Amino acid sequence: MTSVSTARNALVGAQMLFVAFGALVLVPLLTGLDTNVALFTAGIGTLIFQLTTKRQVPVFLASSFAFIAPIIFSTQTWGIAATMGGLISAGLLYVVLSTFVRLRGTGFLHRLLPPVVIGPVIMVIGLGLAPVAVNMAMGKTGDGSAVLVEQNTAMMVSAIALGVTLLVATLGKGIFKLIPILFGIISGYTAAFFAGIVDFSAIQNSPWIAVPNFTSPEFNINAILFMLPVAIAPAIEHIGDVLAIGSVTGKDYLRKPGLHRTLMGDGLATSAAAVLGGPPNTTYSEVTGAVMLTKSFNPVIMTWAAVFAILLAFVGKVGAILQTIPVPVMGGIMMLLFGSIAVVGLNTMIKAQVDLSKPRNLSIVSLVLVFGLGNLSVSFGDFNLQGVGLCAVAAILLNLVLPHSPGEDRFEGGQA
Repeated sequence: MTSVSTARNALVGAQMLFVAFGALVLVPLLTGLDTNVALFTAGIGTLIFQLTTKRQVPVFLASSFAFIAPIIFSTQTWGIAATMGGLISAGLLYVVLSTFVRLRGTGFLHRLLPPVVIGPVIMVIGLGLAPVAVNMAMGKTGDGSAVLVEQNTAMMVSAIALGVTLLVATLGKGIFKLIPILFGIISGYTAAFFAGIVDFSAIQNSPWIAVPNFTSPEFNINAILFMLPVAIAPAIEHIGDVLAIGSVTGKDYLRKPGLHRTLMGDGLATSAAAVLGGPPNTTYSEVTGAVMLTKSFNPVIMTWAAVFAILLAFVGKVGAILQTIPVPVMGGIMMLLFGSIAVVGLNTMIKAQVDLSKPRNLSIVSLVLVFGLGNLSVSFGDFNLQGVGLCAVAAILLNLVLPHSPGEDRFEGGQA
């Protein structure tokens, strides 16, 4: 490889990290995890994925939105270390699924986890945190127990952050359309600065070079059993991500390197991230969009993006700057983010033409939504199952147990 092509790949790789940056750091900012650790584990996770898939797929892995609500609940209930243990187990579930895919193909996944199961679970993930987003947009803590910023000021700042995010997402052209969250954070931060609610002390007190605040995991059976079902929905979404990048590059990655390898790469990346205290990894659709836009199909580019993410993780000022982002800025963006996640779940059922006039489908979707949004809890001794974990288990069991109408194709249109 010539020095010119190496420099070009490095430059495009830096651009890919820029595209992913806003979403990448948003997850640790919302969940209380260390942003520099998230940068480091995104880089390490991408390299692990490339090693597992023999560097054939041009994707970048970083913080997964699907785990935001479960991480918040788990850290409040069992602590960060136990949460990391649960996330390690969730990543290993991907590895188990990859083994089944290698042995039996993808058909069993669609039969066990059809859209009528996956759709409402994703909706609960998004809508479950709606009150947190609204509270933060109003200048309160996520649980609404304390006021951090005066409400009128907070609403003005959150409205600017949300408004700019919407404008860039809907009207942006080219590369700008792929980074609406980053624009929203920057505009909201600017408005917060002029409103006098930004505290720069964290930046002044932080060093330029610092080792990320890695956290060692511990294994708590309740946290593990809570996290395992959560991994099901993003594991299924992974198939869609692989198909998407395949359609962009014109290659069939389900065949080569194979879905079993991409699933395993995603799972190992998630477990490796949790070992160090970082959020779970997933393939980033923003970066897939950037690949399509720039026609940069060489996986080496993602190697460079991963290297830049790892190097940036050791810049202490980066994490400090992100810590100064006021609550209303994040609240404004979260309102759109969590609603968008819910719409992904809804769209999953729409695209599969799930017929909600059928009592069976209606029952599954209705119960999952009520269980999740009502925060139903089921206890067996010291073990407690609730939230997204309970929803996933309930959806799977209902799908397996409820009878089909006479003559109905059990797997037609994802309605099984």
